[in-house]
Amino acid sequence: MASIVYIVDEQSGSPIEDVDRLAKIKQLLVFILKGDRDRRGAQTTVSVGSTHTQRRLHQLMYADRDYDKELTGEYDRAESSCGVKRLVTVENCSEKGYTVVNLRCPDRPKLLFDTVCTLTDMQYVVFHATIVVEGSEASQEFYIRHTDGCPISSEAERQRVIDCLEAAIKRRTSEGLRLELCGEDRTGLLSDVTRIFRENGLSVTRAEVTTRGSKVVNTFYVMDSSGDHVKSETIEAIRTAMGESMINMKEDDTVKPNPKPNLQQTGRFSLSHLFRSRSEKFLYNLGLISSYSEVA
Repeated sequence: MASIVYIVDEQSGSPIEDVDRLAKIKQLLVFILKGDRDRRGAQTTVSVGSTHTQRRLHQLMYADRDYDKELTGEYDRAESSCGVKRLVTVENCSEKGYTVVNLRCPDRPKLLFDTVCTLTDMQYVVFHATIVVEGSEASQEFYIRHTDGCPISSEAERQRVIDCLEAAIKRRTSEGLRLELCGEDRTGLLSDVTRIFRENGLSVTRAEVTTRGSKVVNTFYVMDSSGDHVKSETIEAIRTAMGESMINMKEDDTVKPNPKPNLQQTGRFSLSHLFRSRSEKFLYNLGLISSYSEVA
């Protein structure tokens, strides 16, 4: 598990700058996170300022070596539903001095961001890329070198790249029922919401918590404590506890097969054209991709 939480002082609404108070918060968080089942140890970092949340989460999961863990379940069901099997290959192109990474998997939002962040965190530079989307299937090809200018030189390194990219593909997949909570913000609201989930035997598999002015827009993916789907009577109990107008239930979006892609559903472009869209410009501004557009 990895999370980023922004906190402020309850009375002033300003960032907390007291060093002793921050140290106490960190100590309590580590105590809670370790629990009685954690064998690897919890880690908590407290800093003042802002960060790019999605980028930082990638770094946290990579540092926690989530690629060593078997992530199955919901992602495998999504693969089965759209008929696209995940495939990642890594081969050296000796005549050009690059390592060529190819991956194919079900398409989803932020897939390119996730794969490029992973390569960057592993200290690789992307010199050229080709991205193809056909219906529900995405294909990505990257020509990369290590930051020292060398291609991948060992079988162990090649396998680690494959494992990390497979973890990145599956990492954003959310298991469980999606619940959206919207309402007036107040002190202790998040604590009350998670307490209600716990009292009704639910586990949170993923959460996105946002405050916009005086309003909160929260999204939770929940499952019951045994890993099964949430029963309708449990949802009704949560609605009663939180208020009918505050909670909205949505089925999780899954990738559906589309055997006949048309021109609007199909895209093919090289890195020289990536910067035409805002998302790829954003990757460039973060320094996650090189400005090269052709393989030398």
